[in-house]
Amino acid sequence: MNENVPHLQTSLSGPLHELEFKFLANQGKIESWFRKQFKHTPAPFYASVDLRNAGYKLAPVDTNLFPAGFNNLHLDLKPLAVQAAQSAVTQACPIADGVLIIPESHTRNTFYLESLFRLQEIVTLAGYEVQIASLSPKITKETNIELPSGETLTLKPLQRKDNRVGVDNFFPCAILLNNDLSSGRPEILENIEQVLLPPLELGWVSRYKTHHFTHYHKLAEEFAEIIDIDPWLISPLSRQCGPINYKERTGLDNLSETVQEVLDTTKKYYETHNISCKPFVIVKSDSGTYGMAIVSVNTAEDILNLNNKQRKKMSSAKEGLVAEKMIVQEGVYTHENWEDAVAEPVIYMIHNQVVGGFYRVHTGKTATDNLNSPGMHFEPLSFEISASNPDKTKACDAPPNRFYAFGVVARLALLAAAREIADANLINNLGDQI
Repeated sequence: MNENVPHLQTSLSGPLHELEFKFLANQGKIESWFRKQFKHTPAPFYASVDLRNAGYKLAPVDTNLFPAGFNNLHLDLKPLAVQAAQSAVTQACPIADGVLIIPESHTRNTFYLESLFRLQEIVTLAGYEVQIASLSPKITKETNIELPSGETLTLKPLQRKDNRVGVDNFFPCAILLNNDLSSGRPEILENIEQVLLPPLELGWVSRYKTHHFTHYHKLAEEFAEIIDIDPWLISPLSRQCGPINYKERTGLDNLSETVQEVLDTTKKYYETHNISCKPFVIVKSDSGTYGMAIVSVNTAEDILNLNNKQRKKMSSAKEGLVAEKMIVQEGVYTHENWEDAVAEPVIYMIHNQVVGGFYRVHTGKTATDNLNSPGMHFEPLSFEISASNPDKTKACDAPPNRFYAFGVVARLALLAAAREIADANLINNLGDQI
């Protein structure tokens, strides 16, 4: 089984070994802290987290609350995902005997449809009837789609009866969103009485990455105090900037100043930790997915010197929307390679458990580039050697210990997402009282 796990050629030495040693030495404290935190703030149904491993730093750079890519997970981990799904549905709706999945409207994206099939399979094996209800106007009747894997995916048009949504005679307690709502909140889902996972407020129409990272930075500080590390070693600097109009070139001066601020602050941390790398910054849309509207820059002047093609790319978001608010984030190098190509780990969680992941690999990118772009491919990670049960008899960077480090930082991002949901629920409750 291990032959399916990529063997990464890494530049891992010094501080990251020290960071992993801290994780191993404080495993009991860490797991106890996570249990208390997730008891107080329940985890979302699922999430995926993009990590960057710089050798001196291990940090999340994006957290997706509507993850695709389940088809890229190692099949050996399916039982763990099934068990986690049981816990997630029970927590959200103890009386549920079925789950309705509402997907993206990508009827021609076979990679996404394969992921959707695997997600349906996981929840079905957890003991629930599962139907998939599409918001797409193209799905007007039951539609069977043959997948490259040989499986068949069935989509049905979403219906609403009174304050419940479903298909045919199936209107279950639990509604699982696998649609990030970039184009807005569908009216058909407003004010339903069923449990919606995650809530509508966590869609990209109203969610900001800087809000997520504000929660994450606070958690990193709490966590760092427990194991006695500098929180910067697990947390990227992040600033919001906007509105920006790339076409009209308005707001670019402010964006350039923010880039310089993050570069200067990063440089100070590099000096503190004796890091000889050159600081860089990632500028990306503060709300959105699919690696759109993102650029890596080395200087503040790079923003002012964007050409027409680059500015057009930076203003384009999913669903044809225009990106206006930006997150200016400290660039985190990736010093991991797969067959001479740069790679980064992506970790998947259901409920509060790590259920697998993969390495995103790109042969045409460098250690400072965004790897979530055309030309990427995936190498599955098998956590059969455990992301939650490290082996202290082995070196810090042995696979079970490296995977444990990935799992710790990914769960910190998951906990930040849980606090986002708690905020959304608080706002909803206050709205109901007014």
